[in-house]
Amino acid sequence: MSSALLVPPPYRELRETEADVVVLRCEDPSESLAGLLEAMGPMSAPVIVVSPRQDTDTVVEVFRGGAGYLVEGDYCTCMLSSAVVAATVGHTYFSPVACAAIRDAARQLPDQGQPTERLRSLLSPRERQIMDLLSTGLGAQEIGLRLSLSEKTVRNNLSNIYAKLDVRGSTEAVLRWLGAAPQVRV
Repeated sequence: MSSALLVPPPYRELRETEADVVVLRCEDPSESLAGLLEAMGPMSAPVIVVSPRQDTDTVVEVFRGGAGYLVEGDYCTCMLSSAVVAATVGHTYFSPVACAAIRDAARQLPDQGQPTERLRSLLSPRERQIMDLLSTGLGAQEIGLRLSLSEKTVRNNLSNIYAKLDVRGSTEAVLRWLGAAPQVRV
């Protein structure tokens, strides 16, 4: 059974606990995440940051730090629950506004042109629809509602997509889909 523990900065109590996931709620992730990761020491629990900051630089910095990101006011309890579950299986989760920030950062990268188009051509029209929605920050349940599919069907499609894109999870798939990650050999 898992439990939640409120640990204020400087997070010393974290070394004495075994957490499945750490949720960091803070105003400025640039400062707080570094302090949290240092305090965690060898602890390898995944981190989800919850913050009102939604600028591209901050979201990308948190992503590079290996954490998921939920923008304050941009998620519901269902999304928070999904983020925690995703983190426990090694996936990174972003709320829609955080996903948009990652997309903006990907657009600023040098154009990858033809490789990205070849990658997209690997997917069926339905899989492309799912990837377009996934890249906006929607989860399987929300995608299913938008496309009138069951959540199980969406998850099956996502498994096929991950295999075709040669990725391990949704974040890596979205980055590859947006041209912000190395391309798969085609």
